[in-house]
Amino acid sequence: MVRLSVLDQSPVPEGVTPVEAINQTVKLAQITEKLGYHRYWVAEHHSSTNLVSSTPEVLISHIAAKTSKIRVGSGGVMLPHYSSYKVAENFRMLEALYPNRIDLGVGRAPGGHSLSTMALTGGDTKKFHQYPNQIQELVGYLHEVEEYKLHPGLIATPEISTAPELWMLGSSGGSAKLAAELGASYTFAHFINGNGGQGVVRQYQDNFKRSPVNQQPHTSVAVFVTCAETIEEAESINKSIDLAALLLEKGESKRGVPSIQQAQEYNYTEMDYMRMKENRKRMIVGNPIQVKEQLESLKESYNADEIMIVTITHDFDARVRSYELIADAFGNTN
Repeated sequence: MVRLSVLDQSPVPEGVTPVEAINQTVKLAQITEKLGYHRYWVAEHHSSTNLVSSTPEVLISHIAAKTSKIRVGSGGVMLPHYSSYKVAENFRMLEALYPNRIDLGVGRAPGGHSLSTMALTGGDTKKFHQYPNQIQELVGYLHEVEEYKLHPGLIATPEISTAPELWMLGSSGGSAKLAAELGASYTFAHFINGNGGQGVVRQYQDNFKRSPVNQQPHTSVAVFVTCAETIEEAESINKSIDLAALLLEKGESKRGVPSIQQAQEYNYTEMDYMRMKENRKRMIVGNPIQVKEQLESLKESYNADEIMIVTITHDFDARVRSYELIADAFGNTN
């Protein structure tokens, strides 16, 4: 059985307000819970007009309150911007409010451009080089490992009997190596880097060390997916994310995820078509049978425990329908 989960970047379709986009994220969490998805993660992006989730810990609390059993977490908190101690307190509080339902996914990426990074770090970009120490410190506060704490004896409150699941996110080998050393769970961002991820995950699994976090390795892989009743419909719907990804690469990103019509009318160059073809390595597009086969193949190639599905469409109903069709194709995903 393939365990399916959701990574929601909270996209803002063209013509939709940020408040409406946030409400769509909450609604999608409720829908995917009913469909049997295992966990629902929200991302962290700053100063973006296309992706609206800037404070995952706040959104997590709201989504967890509006759902009842699906695990809710961050995909992820960009740790170099913050104090490890404060992140530990935030997620211990969430775990106290929603026991055994909270995931803390952490990453090293800035989650925005240079200006937002300067605003968040106070201009101290050296913090990104301190990431390994920050992760170790975070484990110390979440699991009371005194030798990992920057300030031994300091307790991250509230003191609780459970801990949020700690996941490290990455699209290259550095985070995988660190996750293995600390015994954290690991997610590979195939939707960011469609090349070489299988070897990275294998490195993590082969070098995993037992720790207070986990006794065995846990892995997932996150991938863009667009599913519709027919391949023709799926290809049409996916034109929005094809163009959105292309514009981001070209530095021409416009406000909002483009509509299918905008994507059809865009004046593509030969180089654009080459870039979109390369980007398809990060995506699975098709009807339910095709998507199921490709997701199963992806899981097998990564030897992953679960698949995290990232779906971005201009039309919210199309996004919902994609998750419905995938759930139906796999049956009960719990």
